[in-house]
Amino acid sequence: MKKSLLMIHTGNGKGKTTAALGLAFRAVGHGFKVSVIQFIKGGRRSGEIETAARLSDLIDFNVTGRGFTWQSDDLEKDAALARKAWETAKEKIRSGRYRLVILDEMTYLFKYGMLDEDEVIEFLADRPESVHIVITGRSASEKLCAAADLVTEMNAVKHPFASGISAQKGIEY
Repeated sequence: MKKSLLMIHTGNGKGKTTAALGLAFRAVGHGFKVSVIQFIKGGRRSGEIETAARLSDLIDFNVTGRGFTWQSDDLEKDAALARKAWETAKEKIRSGRYRLVILDEMTYLFKYGMLDEDEVIEFLADRPESVHIVITGRSASEKLCAAADLVTEMNAVKHPFASGISAQKGIEY
């Protein structure tokens, strides 16, 4: 049986976005179009943005946030951006132009009450059959996980940040 999948990459470990972008790379290798919507990230130019620019005929990359929510100086402004980004995501999903749509860091929007999780789950359940979805972010709810076809939890075993090593270009961004 073939069907579009709703996939969740969650947990406290590193690798959620990295795994989703690996799927994007795989999809592009088959000639599929991919759309990435990063809801929270936005504070620095990342390697994935640079790569997407080189593959712009196959990857549509949208950085819609102002940076990490826990560093925000205006959560209402962040919430308005999140709602606008969700409208963009819905358009891209509905269009059927993309075989894979990545909703990066979306789980935080539910945690902070910026988006209605039930509305998102309902919309995604009614998406075009040809569109796979990946949602990333920590603390995916039981309800979101129950709606998914695949849930992967990244667990932190050891991370260089705990030893005082900063985020590094080409590894974390």
